[in-house]
Order: sequence, then C-alpha cells, then structure tokens
Amino acid sequence: MRKLHEIKGRRAALLALCLVLALTMGLTACGQKAEEETDGGETIELPVADGTVLGEGEKSFTFVIADKEGAETTLEIHTDAESVGDALSQLGLIDGEEGQYGLYVKSVNGIEADYDKDGVYWAFYIDGEYALTSVDATEVTDGAVYAFRVEK
Repeated sequence: MRKLHEIKGRRAALLALCLVLALTMGLTACGQKAEEETDGGETIELPVADGTVLGEGEKSFTFVIADKEGAETTLEIHTDAESVGDALSQLGLIDGEEGQYGLYVKSVNGIEADYDKDGVYWAFYIDGEYALTSVDATEVTDGAVYAFRVEK
C-alpha cells in the first residue's frame, strides 16, 4: 500500500511540473514581440515605440500610425527609397498583398487590419489628407507627414 501511495505522489508531482512548464511556455509566447528583418538586413521589433527614428538616407519624413482605439505612434523615417511604400516595406513596418490599385496594406507596425476579417482597413493619409494614390505609388517628399489609420 505504501508503494502505491509513493507512485501516486510522484505522478502528482510530475503532473504539477508539467503544468508549470506549460504555463511558463504559454506566458513566454504571449509576451514575445514580432521581429521583422528589413530588406537592409536590420532586424526591428514590432511594434516600434513612439518617437523611434528608423532608416538611413537623404530624405526623411514623419510616419504616424493610428490603431483601432485611435492611439497614435509617431516615427521618424530616413530613406533613399523612391516611394513611401518601398521605404516602409524595407523597414518591415508595412505588409500586405498586391491588389488592382497597388499594395493592399493589411499590417502596419505589427498591427493587423483586414477588411475581409475585421471590417476595418488601413487608410493612407498624406499631410493630413486622405491619399489619392496608393502607398507604393506615392513618391517620398522630404519633410512630409504620412499616416496609416485604422478605419471602418
């Protein structure tokens, strides 16, 4: 009878250890940030914090990201890319798929907005005005303010 009690005790201890390990791994996975490798080989952690300066190049612009709750993150981008889309893609800040009107952006700074899934999308703005061109067809203007805002 004593052996049976020892076996049950060991089983319970082993089960408790497995539960602790599973919880630890789950919490670790939830706390990880996404990492993106840029076209330049640089790796950045997403989401990038407000006030961060990214990239290298002769031209610079301000990049504003407004999430679903309206919280804004403002970044300073330096680039030699011709288009805003190329500059942001090279840094790993935007991702999407090619559509009939250019790049259909589904992720900005690690935040997803997909109209087909969520009923919201990333709207592109140039100097506070709704853009009439896609991000990949918009030439970089030194000192401009470009923004992506989640909208319905």
